Amino acid sequence: MAEDYPKTMLELERRFGDEAACREYLATLRWPGGFVCPRCAASRSLEIRRDLWRCLACRKEVSVTAGTVFQDSKLPLTLWFRAMWQITSQKNGVSAIGLQRVLGLGSYKTAWTVMHKLRRAMVRPGRERLRGIIEVDEAYWGGEEEAVRGRQTYDKALIAVAAEADGTKIGRIRLRHIPDCTRKTLHGFIAEAIEPASTVQTDGWPAYRELQGYVHQPLIQNRQPPGQAHLLPRVHRVISLLKRWLMGTHQGAVRSSYLQDYLDEFTFRFNRRTSSSRGKLFYRLAQQAVQTAPTTYDTLGDHNL
Repeated sequence: MAEDYPKTMLELERRFGDEAACREYLATLRWPGGFVCPRCAASRSLEIRRDLWRCLACRKEVSVTAGTVFQDSKLPLTLWFRAMWQITSQKNGVSAIGLQRVLGLGSYKTAWTVMHKLRRAMVRPGRERLRGIIEVDEAYWGGEEEAVRGRQTYDKALIAVAAEADGTKIGRIRLRHIPDCTRKTLHGFIAEAIEPASTVQTDGWPAYRELQGYVHQPLIQNRQPPGQAHLLPRVHRVISLLKRWLMGTHQGAVRSSYLQDYLDEFTFRFNRRTSSSRGKLFYRLAQQAVQTAPTTYDTLGDHNL
């Protein structure tokens, strides 16, 4: 199916000004080859009404939003579409309070929930792992700590970062909120994020040793000539941009319990930074939203917002 998406805010408003148009668009994204029953995978169905299909094989009734990010939402789809546009059309995204204001939502809680549900849709299931030459390092998020040694931390969050080399530039990235810097954790992150047989460049941290299935290149700064640039320039550029985004768009108000959601949003944006159209990001988010299981406010975690 050819990629179909609005190019401007005006086009969005014209195309998706009512619920029927939104449902039709989501149905096309969810079933590009025609209806597929989520229970038995049959393709023959009867459209009972505009938003409900009945599988002719197992008789299951399915709405276009069932089993997606939009399931059981009391908000109209027209508002969800505007939210997706606001999140994807702005280079640095939008905060929950900013979304609340621009959409005229009644509460911060509603805007916050919409934001986090859509962030859960920013990780595409089965996405390809990084390949080639990849720099890996860790970063910290949080305030200053006293009486800590090495990579020890009490309150700050740890983030594992992988940045793919694209010539002298940065290719794709992966970010993961990790509990510690142990060998098990770091090797697990690498296995999850990077294709086997790739070249993994790290610093000299002992936990990276004995990395199996990869070409490991540990780089040690104090063995380099004076004036040598940082050994992992791509990953440190990503860390710098991430912290700037967290402090800028979100004013640093990111709780550790929700950090992974923000990391997923940053990754989604960064990996699509060269897209020729912001509308294409809207398309990708909508496409992934109909493939993402529903999440309720109560299951999103700690609500001391």
